Amino acid sequence: MNYLIKFTKRIAFIFKFWRFLPFLKDFFLTTEVKIHKKVLGVLMILTYVFFPFDLIPDYLAFLGIIDDLVIATFVLERFIKIAPESLKEKYNL
Repeated sequence: MNYLIKFTKRIAFIFKFWRFLPFLKDFFLTTEVKIHKKVLGVLMILTYVFFPFDLIPDYLAFLGIIDDLVIATFVLERFIKIAPESLKEKYNL
């Protein structure tokens, strides 16, 4: 049951992705976020770009895209967890 709730939250998160673009911009431009957290964020993004984890091959059409969305969602969730409370409140996260 707990897994189903997490899965539902991740799907909702994917559909609200557009809300995170200004959050990500502020995350990297604000002085509230320590430099090592910014570096960690960049490393997470670069790791996925250069070493994409494909649990399901992309040639399986829709199914191949799902694992990419799950990993992208995971990375965005990590950004939110390490962000300061002021940014979370500003973007209602």
